Amino acid sequence: MREIIFDTETTGLDKVADRVIEIGAVELINRFPSGRSFHVYINPQGRDIHPDAQRVHGISAADLKDKPPFPDIADEFAEFIEG
Repeated sequence: MREIIFDTETTGLDKVADRVIEIGAVELINRFPSGRSFHVYINPQGRDIHPDAQRVHGISAADLKDKPPFPDIADEFAEFIEG
């Protein structure tokens, strides 16, 4: 059995306005790590990071200024989780 366990960090908690800024994922096969993983920081393209969110994850807008926007990593993430 294949499972993907993933975690995200966001700019805040508004499901419409806020953006994902980090994705981390680990592939499990029969509940054991397969050795495959995925990790990326994502530029929120001008969306401010809410101070409460930043206190939780410690990621600032300055940390993300040179990171790719979501459309640039979407295919790679979809390929990782495919199946």
